[in-house]
Amino acid sequence: MDISEQLFERAKRVLPGGVNSPVRAYRAVGMAPRFITRADGAYIYDEDGKRYIDYVCSWGPMILGHNHPVIREAVERAVKDGLSFGAPTRREVEIAELMIGMVPNIEMVRMVNSGTEAVMSALRLARGATGRDKLIKFEGCYHGHSDCMLVNAGSSALAGGHPSSAGVPVGAARDTLTAQFNDLASVEALLEQNPGQVAAVIVEPVAANMGVVGPAPGFLEGLRALCDKHGSLLIFDEVITGFRLAPGGAQAYFGVRADLVTFGKIIGGGMPVGAYCGSRALLEQVAPCGPVYQAGTLSGNPVAMAAGLAQLTYLREHPEVYEHINAKGAALVEGLRQLVKRTGAPVVINQLGSLLAPFFTPTAVTTFTDAKGSDVAKYARYFQGMLERGVALAPAQFEAMFISEAHTQAELDATLAAAEAVFQTL
Repeated sequence: MDISEQLFERAKRVLPGGVNSPVRAYRAVGMAPRFITRADGAYIYDEDGKRYIDYVCSWGPMILGHNHPVIREAVERAVKDGLSFGAPTRREVEIAELMIGMVPNIEMVRMVNSGTEAVMSALRLARGATGRDKLIKFEGCYHGHSDCMLVNAGSSALAGGHPSSAGVPVGAARDTLTAQFNDLASVEALLEQNPGQVAAVIVEPVAANMGVVGPAPGFLEGLRALCDKHGSLLIFDEVITGFRLAPGGAQAYFGVRADLVTFGKIIGGGMPVGAYCGSRALLEQVAPCGPVYQAGTLSGNPVAMAAGLAQLTYLREHPEVYEHINAKGAALVEGLRQLVKRTGAPVVINQLGSLLAPFFTPTAVTTFTDAKGSDVAKYARYFQGMLERGVALAPAQFEAMFISEAHTQAELDATLAAAEAVFQTL
C-alpha cells in the first residue's frame, strides 16, 4: 500500500468518503485517489514522489500553469499585509475595474467565494429583477450545488424539476425546468408552456460538465432571441469558460451577449473566489443598493484578490497566451485522433480552444444523450493507464481536460506516447 492509499484509509475515517468533494474519491475510475503535495508548471507531484503531467489544472483556473511566479509573488506580498479583513480593499476595486474592461457587456461586479455562490446569487437576482420564479437549465450542465440547480429532468426534456440529491426539498426544485443542450425547440416549448413565469435561462456556453460539448451553430444566438422575446434573462455560467476561451470569455468568443455572467476561481488565480456580473441596472438591485439580499463575510478576500489581479493583468497584457493554449489544444487533439485511427480505439475527441475531452463511443457527441453513450468502464481503464504512465486526467468521464501555458511540446509528446500505449489495450 503506497502513501496515498494509506492517507485515503485515514481520510475515510474522518472525512465523508475520504474527501471534501465527491469526484476526488476516484470512485468513477475504481482506484484510490492520489494525494498531492505540490504542483509546478505543467506537473503535479503526489505523496509517493510521483510526477504527473496535469490536465486537471485545479479544474481549470491554472491557465498559466501551476505556481506561476507572477501570481505566487503577488500572493506572497499580500500575505505580509494580513490574510483577511472583512472590510473593503483597494484590490477588489481594481480587479472589478479590470474585469469590466476585459469582459463585454458588464458594468458592475459582485465578488463572492465560489462558483456555486455566484450562480446561486445570480439566480436570486434574476428572480428579484423580473418578479418571476421559474428557471430553465440544461440537462448535463452543472451550475454548482445550490438546491434549485440540483435537478434531473428524468426521461422527458420538458418535465418539471425534481431533486436529484437527498436533502433537497421538492419545493426548492419545483420551479427549475430542464431543457436539452443544443435543442432550441425544447427551450421554446418550456417558455411557451410557462408564459411570463421564467426569470432566466442559465447555460454553460460550452458544456464542460458532460465532457466538452460546444454550442451548435445558432444555439446561443437562439437563446438570446428567445429570452428577449419572452422577457427572461440570459445567464452565462462562465465558471469554466470565463477568461479561458478568450480575454472576454464566451461573450467575446461567440459574439453573444448575456444579461448576467458568473465566474469562478480563475479570477482568483485558483484561490477560492467567484463573482457575478451584469449591467448597472441589474446589479444595483443587489443590497445595499436594492431589495435583493446577498452577502459574504469574507467576499473579496485580499489574498485571493491579489492572486486574481495578477493573473487577469497578465492575461490582458499577454493575449498571445490564448493563441498558444488553443494551438496546443488543437495539436493534442489532432495527435489523439491520429492515434484513434491507427489503433482502432473507439474514441471520439471533442475540443474547443484549450478545453477537450475524449468520449469512448464511435459516434459524434453533440448532446448530453450522446455523451451518456460513452463507455465509462473504458474511460476508467484509460484513466488508470494514463496515470500509470505519468499523465493525470480528471477522475471521471464527464469532465474536461485543460491545457495551460505551461504545457510544452515535450508534455504533449509524452501524453501522446502514453495514449498510444493505452489505446492499444482498448
